[in-house]
Amino acid sequence: MTMGSAQRVPQIIRGLGGVLPRSVQALSVSPDWAPASPRGMRQLGEVLLDELTLTGMTLFAPAPVLARPMPECASAAEELSGLSIEAAHTAPNPLQVTAVRRRRLAGLTVEQLSFRHDPQLPPSLAEFAGPATAAVQVCRQHGARRPWLVWVHGAGQGSWPDLLVARVARLHRLGFNIALPVQPGHGVRRRAWPPYPGHDPLANVAGMMRAISEVRAVVRWVAPQATAVTVAGVSLGSPVAALVSHLETDVDAVAVYTPIAGLNSMIAHHLWRWGPAGVSVSDALHSEIAAALMSVVDLLQTDPTPPAGRRLIVAARHDRMAYPEPAVALHHRWGGQLFWHDGGHAGHLFSRRVQLQTERFLQEAVR
Repeated sequence: MTMGSAQRVPQIIRGLGGVLPRSVQALSVSPDWAPASPRGMRQLGEVLLDELTLTGMTLFAPAPVLARPMPECASAAEELSGLSIEAAHTAPNPLQVTAVRRRRLAGLTVEQLSFRHDPQLPPSLAEFAGPATAAVQVCRQHGARRPWLVWVHGAGQGSWPDLLVARVARLHRLGFNIALPVQPGHGVRRRAWPPYPGHDPLANVAGMMRAISEVRAVVRWVAPQATAVTVAGVSLGSPVAALVSHLETDVDAVAVYTPIAGLNSMIAHHLWRWGPAGVSVSDALHSEIAAALMSVVDLLQTDPTPPAGRRLIVAARHDRMAYPEPAVALHHRWGGQLFWHDGGHAGHLFSRRVQLQTERFLQEAVR
């Protein structure tokens, strides 16, 4: 049942009213926060942005309703948890472009390529299987082979502004071709089947498996044109990039930014903002069954094809969305480079230090 306006409005007001106190409280326990300094004010601004974004995404969306009782997910959890990553993910069919849309943005020619794709999901996810129209935005120079960057966006992204987030113009000038796959439920696919992510634990794992399969198809499409292939993923895109780097031998380097571990549990963690209305959904998404479903898309179980020196993890010390712990755990698993941004989850996208580290990493991968 949908929460009525008489209940919803006070809930939103309370949620928004708590953004600043929660932000200050989160920073006050950190020894590196000096509130009156320019750096301290920037950190507060970034944590405020995280809290405001989370509050808006949570409370302005429909009230949380579990799509199905968790016992109905038990058989799928048993099947998936019994599969290895390799067994769960079928090799993708070759990417065949069905439509091309071109436009000029910031002096760049950007192509939006559409292709039909069937991820061939395990039997327990049959209701989410079958072909769907996928999309990838491409910025490239034809002719000589070049290094490619495959950039997997985060939640709520997948549109033309991603070109700015990924700093495509700058990287293109440095000699890279860039492919930006659009995840299911995002960008031009926002109103298309299947929906993703959400409060259905089965749809969440199926949506991520579909995204992984689509990005693998993109990697196989660019590899013959590339001198090197780097796969990068931010937030929701981080498990996708990690799994692709695990499954595809043509990936030469992998980078993840503010990684998440366990999509169902991360969504559950933020539903407290709904008060009692979110408790039952949160409990279900925190359950052992929900965790077992995500076992086949767990970035903490990956062993990327690229060697440790070509693995980059960018974490944010004051991340209020994914939190820093998954990045630390992933570094223990992967080794490689762990680079810390001293602000929030979204703030790293605008950090000059992170941008320079990314450029250094990409250029080293090419060498």
